[in-house]
Amino acid sequence: MLGLIVNPMAGLGGPAGLNGSDGADILARALARGARPGSVPRAIRAMRAFAGACPILTGPGSLGADAIADGATVEVVAMTVADDASDTRRLAEAMKGRVGLILFAGGDGTARDIAGVVGEEVPILGIPAGVKMHSAIFARNPESAGRGAAEFLKTDRARTQRAEVLDIDEAARREGRLSTSLYGVVRTPDAAQVLQGAKAGGGGGLGELDAALGIYVAGMEPDTLYLLGPGTTMAALKARLSGHEGSLLGVDVARGGEIVAANASERDLVALLEGAPRARIALSVVGGQGFLLGRGNQQISPRVLRKVGLKNIDVFCASEKLARLSPAVLSVDTGDSRLDAELAGYRPVMTGANKSQVVRIAA
Repeated sequence: MLGLIVNPMAGLGGPAGLNGSDGADILARALARGARPGSVPRAIRAMRAFAGACPILTGPGSLGADAIADGATVEVVAMTVADDASDTRRLAEAMKGRVGLILFAGGDGTARDIAGVVGEEVPILGIPAGVKMHSAIFARNPESAGRGAAEFLKTDRARTQRAEVLDIDEAARREGRLSTSLYGVVRTPDAAQVLQGAKAGGGGGLGELDAALGIYVAGMEPDTLYLLGPGTTMAALKARLSGHEGSLLGVDVARGGEIVAANASERDLVALLEGAPRARIALSVVGGQGFLLGRGNQQISPRVLRKVGLKNIDVFCASEKLARLSPAVLSVDTGDSRLDAELAGYRPVMTGANKSQVVRIAA
């Protein structure tokens, strides 16, 4: 039997530019900024790929049942919904001893809640639906989560591996500081083709890449709007611009050689793009995971990407970081599978002054 847990509020803070979704006040601010829940649609995608491989134990309504198609064999846990993290913990408790795998839709915070209940008793696998997914228990996208769960449960004596559950201090993140802690060790399916890697640090300095950033800034066209993603590489680019101080973990906007909007939400980006004759997006790569879109930069949504144009994306990554990726591909998980397929293919990645490396992007 599969256990399905959906955190219906997971990921709200991403498009809103709030660097997380933990806490009732943050959720309220995210909703006020126009963010809408996206974890149930992601769970629906995963369950379509799961294709009713076995009976399912889940929570009522948006906690899981809403994601399951008619005709599936489903048992819904009888519970009073509290609309907070206790729902996740109580569902996990109800699944111990009854399911062979817990498939959950959420981010690192949801993983923490489940890990705190089941430990290594029940294997878990994450449908990526949060803002930050640093733990190595998440599938690369919802479809791979569903297929991976089905394959795991139909295989006798399916292999598992131990994986760390990591999470960051969201308050520190909103202040531009990274503070990551280990919250437990769990079991997850041993399926490299399904799982993303754990988030890894950027390693040493920028090296040759710093010169490439300088050339890029010098060549910025005055009437073009530049959407600058998060991360240390992009922070080095932002430091070369005037105006607002650039954010380390947010999406900032530059025009005419200066930052005109810092830590913008999806709504902010859409509004700024309405009056822009041209726009480009500059991104770096998440170390260890290889993600280009869909991890920590959900403000750059499918709507934003369509407005800018998929050809107008510039990617920066140190050659050493690219070399450490396994597999040696970049990934996208925008929430729109059709758009992900359009982004797939080969794209040049700037690695130094007048130097680039062609890398494959996988949806």
